[in-house]
Amino acid sequence: MQIKISLQIFIFVIIFYLTRQINVYAILMLLAFIHECGHLLAGLLLKLKPKKLEINPFGLAIIFEEFGCRNKEFELKKMLIAIAGPATNLIIILIVILFNLPIDNLTKEILIYANILIIAFNMLPIFPLDGGRIVRSALYIMKGRKISEDVTNKIANIGAIILTFAGSIAIYYFKNIAILFMLMYLWALVIKENKRYFLKEKVERIIKQNP
Repeated sequence: MQIKISLQIFIFVIIFYLTRQINVYAILMLLAFIHECGHLLAGLLLKLKPKKLEINPFGLAIIFEEFGCRNKEFELKKMLIAIAGPATNLIIILIVILFNLPIDNLTKEILIYANILIIAFNMLPIFPLDGGRIVRSALYIMKGRKISEDVTNKIANIGAIILTFAGSIAIYYFKNIAILFMLMYLWALVIKENKRYFLKEKVERIIKQNP
């Protein structure tokens, strides 16, 4: 399995250290690792082989090998894998709430809110976040590949615009630089996916014009 580490992560570490939020960032990265273990376990149970591990400023991402053509059965597997990550964080929250763990109340609150943040962030309907993957796979199963990709791309762009507006207000009121970096990361995902989407559209148009 290939391992790819984004150099941006070191910049984020320095920034969060200088803004005295390094402890929060470390907890989020640890929980993001556990989140990704949920994806990995689900993929292995569904008999998929992990291809690449990417370590980025906001966590990790495991990419599985795709064998053969995409179909409804394979998309269902991808949707279950996407759900497994947030479900793992939800399980952690339930364990913290229901069991009398030997940790203080402040640590419990941090664990609960950090996991909620990870779930909320990953369930945004922006591909390739878990929410975007779930939406695209569900649409593929119901409506087919073309509609699933078109709709997912539109949702991602509209969602990013709305989040930028809401995030700008949050930055003004809370003076939290982490929100700014989160928005920058989201737009990086959206722009990268837009390039892939429009390139694919262009190739398909050329193929149709020159059968």
